[in-house]
Formats: sequence, C-alpha cells, structure tokens
Amino acid sequence: MGVKQVLKSLDAFPRAEEHLLQKTRSGAVVSIIGLAIMATLFVHELKYYLTTYTVHQMSVDLKRGETLPIHINMTFPSLPCEVVSVDAIDMSGKHEVDLDTNIWKLRLNRDGHIIGTEYLSDLVEKEHTHHKHEEDKDHNENSHKPHIHGFGQDAEKMVTNVKKALENWEGCRIYGVLDVQRVAGNFHVSVHGLNIFVAQQIFGGASHVNVSHIIHDLSFGPKYPGIHNPLDGTSRILHETSGTFKYYIKIVPTEYSYISKEVLATNQFSVTEYYVPIKDAVKSWPAVYFLYDLSPITVTIKEETRSFLHFITRLCAVLGGTFAVTGMLDRWMYRLMEALTKSSSRSLVR
Repeated sequence: MGVKQVLKSLDAFPRAEEHLLQKTRSGAVVSIIGLAIMATLFVHELKYYLTTYTVHQMSVDLKRGETLPIHINMTFPSLPCEVVSVDAIDMSGKHEVDLDTNIWKLRLNRDGHIIGTEYLSDLVEKEHTHHKHEEDKDHNENSHKPHIHGFGQDAEKMVTNVKKALENWEGCRIYGVLDVQRVAGNFHVSVHGLNIFVAQQIFGGASHVNVSHIIHDLSFGPKYPGIHNPLDGTSRILHETSGTFKYYIKIVPTEYSYISKEVLATNQFSVTEYYVPIKDAVKSWPAVYFLYDLSPITVTIKEETRSFLHFITRLCAVLGGTFAVTGMLDRWMYRLMEALTKSSSRSLVR
C-alpha cells in the first residue's frame, strides 16, 4: 500500500460519486434556512468578539494629600442668587471655600431663562474661631457669619432688591467645581451667608425660605463609560412648607483603565436622603446639605477584549452545531417525504 493510499484511508470526509447524489427541494429549503441561521450567528459572534467588557477589582485606597473635585449644577427656583451661598466644612472643623473654587450663579426668571450672571470670585478661606461647626448639625443664628453689618444703605438696598426678586419669582442656578480636601466633610447651599437680622427682614422667618431644588448634575470627578450618578435629575419641590434636605453620600474612589491603558481617576458614590421639616421652636434656617465620607477601598475597572482563539472556538461550535442540526433535519424530512410517497403509491395500486 502506497503513501497516497494511506493518506486516502485517513480521509474523514469521503466523497460520493456525482451520479449517486440526489438533490431535493426539501434539502434546498433546509440549506437556505441553515445558511441564514449560520450568517446570523456569525454576525452575533463577531459583535460579541469586538465588544469590550469590564473587569472590577478592589484594593485599599493609598492616595494621600489629594483634593476632591465636586462638580455642582443645581437650580433653586424660589431663591434669588443674591441670598444663596455655598459653604464647605471638613471633618477637621475647618469652614472654608477653597481658593481654587470656580462657582457661577445664574439669575433665572420665573420661566427658567437666564437674566444675569455672577462669578463668585470673592469666595475666600474662612476659619471660624469663636464657634465650631459639626457636620450633623444645622447652622443656628450664632453660626451666621455676617456679610452685611447692621442696616446701612447697602443692607437696605439688598433687602429691597431681594424682595423685588422674590415678587418676580426669580430663581438661581449654581454650577461649577468645588476643590475640597480629601477627607470627610460636607458642603451646603443656603442663606447662611446673610446677617441673621437681614435674613429676618427679607423672609420674615425661616419657614418662608423655600429651598426647593433641582439637581442637574452632582459628581465627584470626571465621568467614565457606564457610570451612574444617583442624584442626577433629582427634583425636590416644596409647597407651603420648608425644611432642610440632607444627602448622606458614600464616595468610592474609582480608577477606570481604558483599553489604550489610559487610567482615569474619579469617584462613584451612593446616597441616602433625609428631610427635616422646619419647626418654630428650633432656631435654624433651611438648607441643602451634602454630607460625604470616603470609602477606604478603591475600585479599579479595566476594559478588556476577548481573545481571538476564544472567538474561533465559539464560531466553530456555533457554525458546526448549526450544520449538524440542519443535516439531521434534512434527513428526517427526506425520510418523511419518502414514507408519504410510498404510502400514497400503495393506495393508488389498491
């Protein structure tokens, strides 16, 4: 036996003579259906192979001495910009707004259209030496840092302007970035920047300060694909009542590694909301608090691609399986048609 004969004996796909092959309509139909199925599955597997997926890993957060960027974009439809202030307090008891802070205030009319802009370039570091702020307590009347002393001409002018703005249903949109220390703390939006007597003259009491707000965007760093900030789009509108909103935020440091090996450092967070109605017996003013704490664990998200060998393996399994199933279906249909033909022939002979 020659080498060629040995090779032929190893052939796992023997060919039949052309005149022994029989082509049928049922076989053609099954073949067309099988080809359509295989083409669909091939496209699906190719998309699956080309799509990146993410792998999550956790490790201890080792970052030190960095700042935490807080991106704010909020609307207060019932508070004029002239009385709205943004303050930040960290766990060390330091009450400050960082010098690198960039915050804009946009005056809005009752329809939500912009009618004026103010850049808060006068926000500087403030340290309170006579009293201590705590994260879980509201500002009382002793914690107001006077910006306007007494009832001089400036104070009277401000009272007049704010009352006019309230009559015209003016609102305020605040957006920008707060750069705070990377420690637990809070930032809040309120009327705490006013002298207590001026605030009383404007609103006639804390119960008339409407801190209704819409959070368009609140994040602690740049966004990455698939991130979900739970406070985006939050709307809290008060009617004939007032109170303090507190959002307890747990920040999780996150690193997103793209397929190009570029690493994006950011943060994701979870939140719990709490609302405290204003009571006449409590001498506090409404505000919107964001109390945040950082997790000691860093989440690393990596983009990965599937291997080419994995793609070929799945492709062979899918296409081979489809070919085998359609072959079985063709044989069953042929036998069925043959059986029906024989039975009809016998009935005609009888």
